[in-house]
Amino acid sequence: MSRYGVALEFPIWLMLVCQSGCCLVDSITAARGFSHVHDYINKSNWDQDYCERKRKVSHFGGWRLSTEKFTATLPIDRIQENYVREVRDVIFSFVYPTPFKSRVLLVAVSKFGSWAGQLGDGRAHLIGVYTNRFGDSWELQLKGSGRTPYSRNGDGRAVLHSSVREFLGSEAMHYLGIPTSRAASLVVSDDDVWRDRFYNGNVKKERGAIVLRVAKSWFRIGSLEILAHSGELDLLRMLLDHIIDKHFPSIDMNDSNRYLAFFSRVVSETAGLIALWMSVGFAHGVCNTDNFSLLAITIDYGPFGFMDSYDPDFVPNTSDDERLYKIGNQANVGLFNLNKLLQALNPLLAPRQKQLASQILGEYPEQYYKRFTELFKAKLGFLGDNEDDNYLIAFLLKLMEDTKADFTMTFRELSEISEDQLQSISIPKEFWALQDVAKHKLFSSWVVLYLLRLKRNLGDSDSKRSKRMMNINPRYVLRNWMAESAAQKAERNDFSEVHLLQQVLQHPFQRQAVAERAGYAQHPPAWAKDIKVSCSS
Repeated sequence: MSRYGVALEFPIWLMLVCQSGCCLVDSITAARGFSHVHDYINKSNWDQDYCERKRKVSHFGGWRLSTEKFTATLPIDRIQENYVREVRDVIFSFVYPTPFKSRVLLVAVSKFGSWAGQLGDGRAHLIGVYTNRFGDSWELQLKGSGRTPYSRNGDGRAVLHSSVREFLGSEAMHYLGIPTSRAASLVVSDDDVWRDRFYNGNVKKERGAIVLRVAKSWFRIGSLEILAHSGELDLLRMLLDHIIDKHFPSIDMNDSNRYLAFFSRVVSETAGLIALWMSVGFAHGVCNTDNFSLLAITIDYGPFGFMDSYDPDFVPNTSDDERLYKIGNQANVGLFNLNKLLQALNPLLAPRQKQLASQILGEYPEQYYKRFTELFKAKLGFLGDNEDDNYLIAFLLKLMEDTKADFTMTFRELSEISEDQLQSISIPKEFWALQDVAKHKLFSSWVVLYLLRLKRNLGDSDSKRSKRMMNINPRYVLRNWMAESAAQKAERNDFSEVHLLQQVLQHPFQRQAVAERAGYAQHPPAWAKDIKVSCSS
C-alpha cells in the first residue's frame, strides 16, 4: 500500500523512446492512428526545458493527452529528486522514466477501439490522461519503467515473463466481457533484471520489459486507505471528491451524502466484478486493498490464473501458503477490502452516515450471491426463476469438484450437447469434460433434474438454448500452460505464440481454426493442435 510514483510529462516519455530505441511510439501509432507523433520525435530540442514547456497538454491531430486532470486539482510532490522515501501530503510525484540501456524490441500491440489499462506504484509511471476524438478519457501508464520514490527495495523494472502474462491476461479478460485494465503494447530489452520468480531463494537473470497499460482510473481502495491511516484527512477529502467528480458523474457533488452514494456504488460493483471472475474461473492471486480498483475493474495482473479442473481451493499464487486468495475465498476477501474502505471513509462521515454505511456493507453478501446466481443460471441456459435453480447449480459444481472435471469445458459442452444426447446419458467422446462428470454416480440424477428445468423455459428450444449458452460459456480462456509456453518462447525471442494467443483470445466464444489462419498449420504449438482439430473455419 503506497502512493503512486508517476511521471506526467508525455514529451519526456517520447525522449525515453528516442534514447533507448524503443518502439512504444510506433505501437501507439498502430493502435490509435496518431498523425503527428514522428514530428515530435524529429525535433532537435529534446532538452528538459522543452519538455517542461510541453508538460501539460500534447496534441496529435484529433488526439489529446493532458496532465491537468491531476496537476490542477491534486497536490504534487515538490521534491524533484528520485530517491526512495516516505512521501506525505501529496498524491503524485514527478519522476523521469529510466531508459533501457540495451537493444529494445516491440513484442506485441493490442489494437482495440476503447482503452482501459493499469497501474502499479513502485515501478510505474503515469504518463497522463489520453482523450480521444469522442471525448473518452483513459489514463496511460508504463509498468517496469524504473524506480520511483515508492519503490522501497525494488529496482522498478518488470521482466518479460510476467509482462507477457499481463499483456495476454488483461486482453483475455476484456474479450470475455470482464471489466478490466488493458495492455496497449509490450516491449522487451536485453537489459538484465534479477528475479526470484518462485520466492524460493533461487534468483535468476531475466530480460527487462515494459508494458504500456491504460485504464479509466488507477485509484484503488489503498489510495484512500493510506491517507486515512496517516491522518491526512484534508487530502483524503480532496482526493475522494476528485474521484467522485471525475468518475461518478451521477453523484451530485453538492449532496452531503455523496460519500455514502460513492460507497454504495463501489460495494455493488465490486460484488458484481467478483461474481464475473467466478463465472469464468478466474483467480486474481493477490486480492489486497492496493489491487482492488475503486471503479471495480480488474487491475494488477500478477500471479493470476484461470482454473482448469473445478476446485474451490484453487490458488494460482505459489507464495500464498495460507491459501488466503484461493478462488473460493475471493468474495470474502472482497468483503474484507470493502470494510477497509469503510474504515478509511469513516473519519469523513457523520454518526448517522456511519450507520447507513455499515448497512450498505451488510448488503454485500446478498448482492454478490444474487449476481453469482444470475450468471450461473445463464451459464446453464435457464430462463426465468425457479426455486430449485440454486440447488441445481450447487449440485453440478459438487459433481465437478468430485470428478475434477474441467470448469470451462464442462459448461461449454453443456452448451453444445443436445438434450436428447444428455437424456440418453450417452456422452459422445468429443465431450470429454462431460464424460468426466458422467463418471459420478449421481450424474444421471442431476441430468433428470436439469432437463426438467429446461422444459420450464417458456418459448425456448434446444437450438435457442444452445446458442444462448455458447454466448456466455467460453471455449477458450488463458490456460496457465498456454501462457507459460508463450512466455518461455518469448524469452528466446520467439513471439509467435504471443501473437497466436492474441488471436485466439479475441474470440473466446467461437470455434476457431486459428492455427491455420496464423500460419501454424505445419508446426502449431502443442495447445493449438486441439484448436486446429476440433474447430471449423
